[in-house]
Amino acid sequence: MAFMVKHVVGGQLKNLTGGLGGEEKPEAEKTDAAAQGMTQEEFEQYQQQLEEEKQEREANFAQKKAERATIRSHFRDKYRLPKNEMDETQIQQAGDDVVLPTELAKMIAEDNQEEAHKQSVLGQLSNIQNVDIDQLKDKAQATLEDLKKQTENCSLM
Repeated sequence: MAFMVKHVVGGQLKNLTGGLGGEEKPEAEKTDAAAQGMTQEEFEQYQQQLEEEKQEREANFAQKKAERATIRSHFRDKYRLPKNEMDETQIQQAGDDVVLPTELAKMIAEDNQEEAHKQSVLGQLSNIQNVDIDQLKDKAQATLEDLKKQTENCSLM
């Protein structure tokens, strides 16, 4: 009952004075610290630690977003798709700290090697059916050896 009276009268009294009680705010902080069983100084350190952890999480999140944007831009370049401005801004916001994970970098390197092999002459020949690449290699080496022998016997050189 006393609580109800204090609540009703206290609320009206606060409205009447316009909320001029400046000392109530520190009491609220003290009650937060006291409720958690800490002193005011420990509570401030705890709040600072929480803020630092939050900033660290945000930095890690931004780094991951930039890594994903780098991956997307790589595939856009590879498959000649239009670039996305949002990805570019995410990469720029992270700065030069964007590093692809090692596994992904290996996968990209393997893809690049496969693409280079497919674009080479031997890669094109392997796409043609009924062609024995080993036999072609042997014939090419034999022809090269014959040319070397002929040039050795040449009196001009």
